[in-house]
Amino acid sequence: MPERIVECIPNFSEARRPEVVEALMQAIAATPGVALLDRHSDLDHNRTVLTFAGSPEGVEEAAFRSIALAAELVDLDKHTGEHPRIGATDVVPFVPISGVSMQDCVAMAVRLGQRVGQELGIPVYLYEEAATRPERKNLEDVRRGQYEGLKEEITVKPERLPDFGPARLGTAGATVIGARHPLIAYNVYLTSDDVTVAQKIAKAIRHSSGGLRFVKGLGLLVDGRAQVSMNLTNYRQTPISRVMALIRSEAARYGVSVHHSELVGLIPQEALIDAAVWHLQLDQFSAEQVLERRLEAAWQAQAAGLPVSFLEALASSSPAPGGGSASAYSGAAAAALVAMVARLTIGRKKYAAVEGRMQEILSRAEALRSSLADAVEQDAEAFRGVMAAFQLPKNTPQEQETRAAAIESATLRAIHVPLEVARQTVEVMGLAVEAVCEGNLNAISDAATAAALAQAALTGAGFNVRINVISLKERSKGQAWLDELLALEARAAELFEKVRKALIERGGMPLA
Repeated sequence: MPERIVECIPNFSEARRPEVVEALMQAIAATPGVALLDRHSDLDHNRTVLTFAGSPEGVEEAAFRSIALAAELVDLDKHTGEHPRIGATDVVPFVPISGVSMQDCVAMAVRLGQRVGQELGIPVYLYEEAATRPERKNLEDVRRGQYEGLKEEITVKPERLPDFGPARLGTAGATVIGARHPLIAYNVYLTSDDVTVAQKIAKAIRHSSGGLRFVKGLGLLVDGRAQVSMNLTNYRQTPISRVMALIRSEAARYGVSVHHSELVGLIPQEALIDAAVWHLQLDQFSAEQVLERRLEAAWQAQAAGLPVSFLEALASSSPAPGGGSASAYSGAAAAALVAMVARLTIGRKKYAAVEGRMQEILSRAEALRSSLADAVEQDAEAFRGVMAAFQLPKNTPQEQETRAAAIESATLRAIHVPLEVARQTVEVMGLAVEAVCEGNLNAISDAATAAALAQAALTGAGFNVRINVISLKERSKGQAWLDELLALEARAAELFEKVRKALIERGGMPLA
């Protein structure tokens, strides 16, 4: 699992054409560094919510690809559905999950908004934490009037001008992009087909009309049944159990009850545990009493000692992780050894003259170790992206064109990851040379081993760069990368020769 994780939950104005939804899912899944987690399509809403997560760079790219594809496949002039909408891709929120701040997600929203506006010509409004003005913080305010109303107002009302993109709507409409905290999209169905009852209950529970804090709600008619459709924007402050209790109470006033409820997308485990504790009236309960949580903690502790899971995955019949991931892992191990030698040198009187430089080497080696460790999964994800692209449908000329573009894009990613590994491992070799020549003599063989592992990592990464370059539709695109790789290999050979000489002269090793 990458250390930095962002979640994205785009809402697309399409659910009735499965082939369109499938194409959107494939575009996201084919993006390196991203995992598609969930799909929820509602035919009455004519709306699909996709949930995916991964590295910030991968998630941002996947969001752009899906917005571009939705603009091609969804025509808002022909779209109908119960749910309010202003765009083919209606809303795109980024949510920080791990190792990422809210400000990082705001920056992602701004970059994506600029790109969508400039490259796709789609008006973009920033909302929630990324909002540029207070009146655009709430999604419902931005979406006021829906597509039809915005189409008229965007050209004549200054307050409706987008943050990015043109002041006019095409058939893809406009897109709302932002950053927010995790929320729960939750729908409750009533034992009635009277939509006015759902609307009255929604008014009673939502914060904007005096109801519960952190609850947004609408009353709709879905599948012939009255539905209270909600977003719970802070499940810690307003638990889902409290919301359901109030809905039951309000429904009883109108002689109806709750038929069933549903989640749209994913829900944090903590929210379900809180609901269970409330309904079961558990006393002195701890989340650590959940079996799966205790098992996960045990596995993580075990994995901290030795990365058995990676080695087992490498030995399995699955093609990913493969040689590229193993190369990145070797590079990370090389950087770790350099860091060890630096630590064994720092603080020793005998090496006081080089202590300052060893501090610098330690800092850089640790940064490279972290980056190369991340590349282990990035390389595997890049390969999975290539495989996913090859699995895209190719029944029509349009599908063939989309598939070819996805394959080319995924192949480029499969080049970039090992090429960056190659660059970083040569840098590790440079640090290893200094450790061999100036570091603690008692650890000279460890520093030399670091150089050897870095050399192996470079060789393996080079194989992966080359095999993917020859897969490009236009081989000439990859010539510059091949030239860079040759230069890196020449530099590595020079560095390794310095290591060999230092082992002979400083270490007294009998090398041929």
